Amino acid sequence: MEKLTKQEEEVMLYIWELEDCSVKDVLAKFPEPKPPYTTVASIVKNLERKLYVKALHKGKTYRYTPQIRESEYKRTFMSGFVRDYFANSYKEMVSFFAQEQKISTDDLKDIIQMIEKGKE
Repeated sequence: MEKLTKQEEEVMLYIWELEDCSVKDVLAKFPEPKPPYTTVASIVKNLERKLYVKALHKGKTYRYTPQIRESEYKRTFMSGFVRDYFANSYKEMVSFFAQEQKISTDDLKDIIQMIEKGKE
């Protein structure tokens, strides 16, 4: 799976949300000021080339559907992120965010509860 650029990730998030869409549908999701239609169309074509979306010709337009689940993308690239920046240790990652005060004690307690519920 090829890593996406920041712009490609942003467009892909909209495609995952919409599930079946045209370039015009994706463009409508952007906040103002919206990028040019041609920019979004180019990004969608790149996503098609990278096999993230599939194009289906319908009438005068193309409809795009995701070919990779969002959870699959997150799992693949979060694993690489943890491997590259935290010596493959999720514990180190959580510790880093706790030390940087990006995650609170209450958040950590909630995470522990979610993990324990998942083990039941």
